[in-house]
Amino acid sequence: MKIVSWNVNGIRAILKKGFAESFASLSPDVLFLEETKWSEPPEGKEPFPFLPEGYRLAHTISKEKKGYSGVAAFYKKEPLSIHFGLKDGKYDDEGRVITLEYPAFYLVGAYVPNSGEGLKRLPFRMGFEDDLLSYLEELDAKKPILYTGDLNVAHEEIDIKNPASNRNNAGFTDQERERFSRLLSHGFVDIWRQEHPDEVCYTWWSYRFHAREKGAGWRIDYFVASKRLMPQLREAKIEDSLMGSDHCPISVILDD
Repeated sequence: MKIVSWNVNGIRAILKKGFAESFASLSPDVLFLEETKWSEPPEGKEPFPFLPEGYRLAHTISKEKKGYSGVAAFYKKEPLSIHFGLKDGKYDDEGRVITLEYPAFYLVGAYVPNSGEGLKRLPFRMGFEDDLLSYLEELDAKKPILYTGDLNVAHEEIDIKNPASNRNNAGFTDQERERFSRLLSHGFVDIWRQEHPDEVCYTWWSYRFHAREKGAGWRIDYFVASKRLMPQLREAKIEDSLMGSDHCPISVILDD
């Protein structure tokens, strides 16, 4: 089973940049998109602008701010259940999380809040992290979880090109990094880093100063798994050759 995650920085924008071809080349069983910036609700008049043959779609939008946030999930195999937001639907007003339940595990796709300019949303972000951990632990008590998406944090210095100059900028604050460490301490694994302990590889590059061409990026997109799911892992990749967004896709392959 191949699962892919990709922050597309706007579904309309990336559709003009060869997204359909990239999707076909990835050939996922499940693909989560983050930051779709899609505003039309599922029951709206205008359908989501992309749905390839053989897939079904679940998506959530920001209900408070048009053209903001948004997560979508394309899947071949019908899940047992689909849940939006965290516990009791919390944070679904910003279109942050979709959970697909399958017989052997839960798939959780998320677009974690950015702490913002001047760290104005850092307290909100910390509240999200606390609620997220509680939610994941509740799911993990039932069956293993695979948590993925744009988690908006470079965990270690190896995950960012210029750690010293970015210290305490949004995405590399001590608080955000500590929260990610805490998540891993509760029985979860950063799949890419476990499989590639010393490899420098990024998933996001600023559009400014030719950052991608210069290799000046951040690794802020992740697959995090329950430890007991790891024996099913067959491959973990950062698909950094695929263009169209300021992020690249990431993928894992698990035994069915």
